[in-house]
This record gives sequence, C-alpha cells and structure tokens, in this order.
Amino acid sequence: MTTHSLKSMFSPGSIALIGASDEEGSRGRIILQNLTASKVKNIFVVHPEREALLDLKSYPTILDVPGPIDLALIASPAPLVPELVLECARASVRGVLIVSTGFKEAGKEGRALEEMILDIRRKTGMRIMGPNSVGIIRPHTGLNASYLRVNPPAGNIAFISQSGALGAAILDWAISAHVGFSMFTSLGAMIDTDFGDLIDYLGGDYRTRSIMIYMDNVGTARKFMSAARGFARSKPIIIVKPGRYRESARASFSYTGSLAGDDLVYDAAFKRVGVIRVKEFSGLFNCASVLDSNNLPSGRRLAIVTNARSFGAMAVDTLIDLGGELAGLSGETVHELNTSLPFLPDRENPLDLLGDADGNRYAAAMKTCLGDRGVDGLLVIYAPQADLDAPDFAKAVAEVAHGSRKPVVAALIGGESVLRAREALLATNIPTYETPEEAVRTYLHMYWYHRNLTLLYETPSELPLTEAPPKNHLKAMLRRTVKEGRTILTEEESKAFLGNYGIPVAAPYLVRDVEAAVSQAEKIGYPVILKVVSHDITDKSAVGGVRPEIRSHEELRMEYGRLFQEIKEKAPQASILGVTVQRMVQNIDYELILGAKKDKDFGTVIIFGTGGAGTEVFRDVAAGLPPLNQTLARRLMEDTHGYAMLQGYRQKQPANMKELEQILVNLSNLIVDFPEIAEMDISPLAISEGVACALDARIVIDKDSMQYATQYPHLVISPYPTRYIMNYELPGGIEVTLRPIRPEDEPLEHEMLTTLKTETMRTRFFSVIKDITHEMLVRFCNIDYDREMAIVAEVRDGERKKIVGIGRLINDPDEQAAEYAVLVHDSFQGKGLGYKLLDVLIGIAQDKGLEEIHGTVLSENSKMLRMARKLGFSLERQAHDETTLVRLVLR
Repeated sequence: MTTHSLKSMFSPGSIALIGASDEEGSRGRIILQNLTASKVKNIFVVHPEREALLDLKSYPTILDVPGPIDLALIASPAPLVPELVLECARASVRGVLIVSTGFKEAGKEGRALEEMILDIRRKTGMRIMGPNSVGIIRPHTGLNASYLRVNPPAGNIAFISQSGALGAAILDWAISAHVGFSMFTSLGAMIDTDFGDLIDYLGGDYRTRSIMIYMDNVGTARKFMSAARGFARSKPIIIVKPGRYRESARASFSYTGSLAGDDLVYDAAFKRVGVIRVKEFSGLFNCASVLDSNNLPSGRRLAIVTNARSFGAMAVDTLIDLGGELAGLSGETVHELNTSLPFLPDRENPLDLLGDADGNRYAAAMKTCLGDRGVDGLLVIYAPQADLDAPDFAKAVAEVAHGSRKPVVAALIGGESVLRAREALLATNIPTYETPEEAVRTYLHMYWYHRNLTLLYETPSELPLTEAPPKNHLKAMLRRTVKEGRTILTEEESKAFLGNYGIPVAAPYLVRDVEAAVSQAEKIGYPVILKVVSHDITDKSAVGGVRPEIRSHEELRMEYGRLFQEIKEKAPQASILGVTVQRMVQNIDYELILGAKKDKDFGTVIIFGTGGAGTEVFRDVAAGLPPLNQTLARRLMEDTHGYAMLQGYRQKQPANMKELEQILVNLSNLIVDFPEIAEMDISPLAISEGVACALDARIVIDKDSMQYATQYPHLVISPYPTRYIMNYELPGGIEVTLRPIRPEDEPLEHEMLTTLKTETMRTRFFSVIKDITHEMLVRFCNIDYDREMAIVAEVRDGERKKIVGIGRLINDPDEQAAEYAVLVHDSFQGKGLGYKLLDVLIGIAQDKGLEEIHGTVLSENSKMLRMARKLGFSLERQAHDETTLVRLVLR
C-alpha cells in the first residue's frame, strides 16, 4: 500500500464536492461558490438527488465522476462521512478534506466515526485532512476550497491553524492589516494530516518564506519535530500555543515529574528545533514579517532614537523587562554626535532629538548609532510634531536603514496623520509599529530567533566517548522489580543505574539505631547527610526528612530524635529498619536537581535545575529533549537562573562545567537506553569544591511498557544510530570505520572538503565550492536521522582521525523514496570504498522501508555510473542537461 502525496491536495487539478447545496448560507453552497470562482477548471459536484447545482452537473456518487480526482471535499452530515470516505478510496481519490462536524467533539459516537475513517486511511493510503477543517486557501493559485467568505491577498506567509473558528478570526484580522498569504488552512481534528505534514509541504514551497501556527496540541510529536528541525533554518516557524499555565504532572511519583508541566516541555521542544514561540496573535504577524530578514541582530543591545523623551523611556522599560539591553554609546560615537548634533542637551541612549527634529537630524543620529560596534540594532521613534511631517520622517529612515546591515525597527505614534508613513515604511520592508513596546518586542524576537539557531547548530566539542555500558543486567533488575509488585526502585538500585553510566554517587552507610549512627558519623567525620526510612520504603508518609549540614554529635542526636518522632506520628505501626548516613568531605557549595519524566506528547524529557529552595520556591528548572550532546547539555544549564551561580560567588569555587556537561550527556544516554523508566530524580546532585556527586536517586518504572515494538518508543528525536557502525578493511590492510555522521564531525568534514581536487568536487557538487562555511557544514553534519543518513568513512593517521569518504541518503518525506550521493577523497579512490558506501546506503534504505533510491550523476562521471550499474541501478540520460538519472527499485 502506497501513501499518496499531499501535493495533489494542495495543488489539485480536479476537485469534487460531496455535500454541495444551493441553500443560501449553507456551508455546501459557500464552498461551491468559492470553488466555481477559483482558477481550478475541473470542478465536480456530487449529490445523490440533484441533477445540477449552480449550473454544474451533479453526479450521484464520487464513483460516477469521470476522470481522476485529486481532492474531494466532504460537507455531508457526520454519520454519512465514513461511507463517503470509503467511496473516495474506491474511486482512487488522492486526498480528502472533511469540513463536516460532529465527531469526537460530539462524544463517544463521534469518536467511533473518526476511528472508522482512520481505519480506511490505514488500509488505502489515501490522505485525509480534518474532520472539522475550515478548508484550504491558496491565493497565488486562486484556490479557495473553504467555507470562508474571504479571499486574502497573495503573500509569502503560510498560516496553519488547528482551530477553524479562531483561524478564521485571525485571517479576517490579518486581511484588514494587509497581510498577504501563500496558504491558509485549518487542520481540525488531525486524524491524519497534521502540523508535521504541512511543515514538510510548505518547506518546499518557494512562495512561502515563513510559517505561522496556532497550536492546541502538537499531534504526532515525532513527525512535527523532524519537519520543524528540517526547515526552521531556512524558513522561520512562529507558533502561538495557549495553555502556558496548565500542567499535567499532578500524579507524579518524583520531584522531576511534578516540575515538568506541559508548557515547560513544549518550550523545550520548540527550542530544540529552532521554532519561536510568541504569546499573542499580533506577535505571529510581527515575527513572520521580520524573521526571514537577512538583518537579524547578533545581540540584544538596542539603541533608541526619538523625538519624544517619554516614548524613549517607555521603550527602555519594555526592553529591560523582556531581557534586552540598552546599548552604551562609545566615546567615538559621542564625539561624532557632538560634531554633527552639537545643540542636543545630552548624548545618551535613548537619544532625544527634541521636538523640532527634521529628517536630516534623524538621518545623522541613525547613521552614527548604527556605526557603533556596541550597538546591535536601532529603534527609531516618531511622535507627530509641527516641524516634521511623517512622510519626510519615513523617507529619512528608509534611506539610512537600507544602507545598514544592522536591523532597524520603527514606531510611529499616532492615527491618521502617520498612517501613510507607516504603510510606506512597511512597503520597503522596515518593521514598523504603532507603539514603542511592540517595536521592542519584535526586535527581541528577532534576536532570540537568531541566538536560538546559532546555539542550536553550534559545533559541539567532543566529550570523551566510552564504550556503551553494560545494561542487560539492569534490564533484568527492572523485570524482577515489576514481578515483585514494585514500581519504585530503592535508593541503592537507583544508584546502580547512575554508577553504571558514569554519574558519580555517594555511597551510604546503613546502621540500625541512633547510637550506631552517631558512632559511624564520628568515624567518617562531620558534616553528614542523614535519612531515616520505615520498613516500607515505598510508603511516602513514613520517610523522614533530609538535613544536609549536621556538624556535631549533639545536632545529630537531636535530628534523629525529631525524625523518629515524625515517623511515629505519621506511621505508628512502622518499625524502624535503619538509618542511612552519608558523608560529605566538605560543605556543599551548590545543590542541583536532575531527572527525567515521560511526557504524553514528547516522550521522555530531561530536567535540570537549582536544588533546595531553587526547586521548591523558585522552580528554577529547564527541560531538554534527549539525546543530548555537549552543546545541548550546556544550553540546558544556561536556560536556568542558577547557571550564573555555578560560575562561583561569595568565595565559592565554580562548578566544573565540563563535568556537569558530561553528567547530563551520561544521563541522556541512560534515558535513551531505558524506555522502561517513567520518572527519575537525582536530588540533590551536590557540588563540593567543584566536584559533583549524586546524594540521592529515585527511579520509577513504567510497568505497563516493559516490552516495545520499536527500539526508541519514548523519544521524539532519533538518537545516534549505533547499529550502523561497522569496521571494514580496504585492500592493503587499511582499516576503516564506517559510522553515521555526528555534529562533532564538522572540523573533520571541513578538512576533507577543503583538500579535494577541483575535479572531484565538481563531479560531486556539480560546481566548485570555494568557501566551505559553518552554515553549510551544519547542514551536512547536524542531521535528523529519521529523514536523512550520512555514513562517513573514518581512518586514523597516527593519533589523528580523518574522514575520507561520505555516503548520504536524503528521504523525500512526501514519497517512499530517497536521493543518494557518494563522495570519496582523492587519496582513497580506486580502493572499493565508494562501492562499499553505496551498498551500505542501499541496506539503510531497505531498513527504512523505502521503495526506491535514486541519484543524479554527471554523465561524464564514468566511475560512478559504472559502479551504479554494477549494483543494479538503471541509468537514464537526461535530455535537458548533461546528467544521468540512476534508480534502484527496492520493492
């Protein structure tokens, strides 16, 4: 069964409307009127009782419609829809759009109807959008397959809404604001087509420069993450996601679980793939119009030029509140302002040009501020004054802004008097707003977007790589624990997991009574950590508290007395099993909390934060999605306020940040290997004299998920595919390691590409690339293993590693096919390495269930064509250029 492409749905050559009507005001009539007014020529009407509707011939069923149908719209009552969808499948319709309502939102019977439709989708491969979709509007092609009475202007913004009613309201507002669209659609119930599908489609649509989304829930998270990660670099994706204060962690068995609410996880997911989130709808359009700009700010330092001091002060307040920084003007800048504008009362940022400022004064001030190295961007504010008309202001701003590589945003305060000037600036692609606050907010969105992408694709340094730790004995422990009726591991069992993955743990001393505890504490030295437990460690009510700084014999006795009394009150029937005493060699400088939990949408997430009061009072935590590398681990820590504290304060030694990065990477590896873990805590991870140590740990088992059909069901981002690592020997005994590429390989790939012969580079890339940039290498090395695979051939030259060959396979997400390419360094050609790399790619394509792989080869590249023919590829010389298409059918 082959899944149909979405392309025919969004660019249909033929459309059938099932449920058409001529009743005034009905959805069926509005859709039909929109379709007949569109540029699609082949429009068919399906109605079992009418011969014609609005002068169009009607057919009894979709099976009676002549010719193939790309898109069928269904506007019939919900109970009829499953049978109509089945008829569409029998008629070989490529895609169905359901605008009908009355499905899961209507209760149990509606949910059953959805399941029937989804079952048809599974069996036939026919794509379905909806139910509860408003429809599709594509202004550039003249397609309006919706029940909305609007026709938005053509533009370069695509707007996807999950909610039809809300999407329609936003669309109406946007039209009044003269916003143009490449597409508008609402996804409705998303039983099949969801955000990931639309991002994949729009990512390849040349008319779309940015994508706006209103999202209630993510749908298929793994598909969304893969698609967004693939296109966020080239097309900004801006999302409004409500429910920022709703949490889903009320029934957790761990501290981490209670901290990791819905919104924290969504924020982490969006950051991980380079998506920007805004809080209000106006932010969608503000960001969509500026984030695809080439003039994104490299920093948060903003200079402000105004002719009204009060509006400058308002801009500063917003800037500081939102985490921006007021740029300090350099001595050179102040000197230049003294020369060009000597009559100004002061030359501080914000720069007040006074109420009589004209266009020349604005231009001089703007040029001077933009030339300051300490200024990352400029906000220019205009308030109506008698001496300067708004159009003259707009002209001066446009002339300076278009000559600057730094971003300029403008705020024009007022109504009718500034309307034309505001529109003139917008027409020249200068972000322009009605208030200083809006302008500042947009500038910071531009900054955070640029910073997010820069950090996301920063080349990580290579942490020490160890062999995969033994884990089968731990999996056996989990099975035994569940068989015993437990879902929470003991502290000792939990610490066994941590120690196995290289996370340092503190060993407990277990004693039976107070006297023995005091004796043990005196032997190992104060201060000590103590904990008292009842006979049943899973009985939360009978677990005593923890005190990290007990420094004397008497304090220890008093603390045990308090804990014993607490247990007696909470669990009168409990007998005291023992006392755990742990020693810290020095005082604890910092307490951190690490952990993980399974989220209902995004699978397992990792939590890092400040322990102690930072957790309980300030909830200073951040979330990240595994797998983590060194860069992502550091970024996770940087997202907490406690990160600055870890650099050292009040005579406290800084934490070893490299060690913390390694601990987070090790924790990520543990999480990747154990989908059986529902929740886990490391609390606290104590740091003393720069050294980290886990004092306590708790792991909660997901007892209902001990057996899985897939290897990583708990992850929405594919981990490093170690199954494709293999050793290979070339002629002459040269040992080569074939393995998937990693982000850390950027320096090695740069070395390989820059040492290729000119002819070798031309035959691979069809041109000679003179400047191998970081951005280019990011695309090569930082890949999504779900939709792309690159296998590198690595050899050792003494102590150095070198990449001498690369085979790449890129999936087409809309087809069951992939494109391949192979490159072998000149020094290793003629040794069979290219043949081996291509054979490995064929195996990977088979693993992914693809139907074919293909490649485009220069017809003069006889070596590659000969190799492809030997491996069973068919060759087809392309008439329009000097290339040959090679194809291998896999099934």
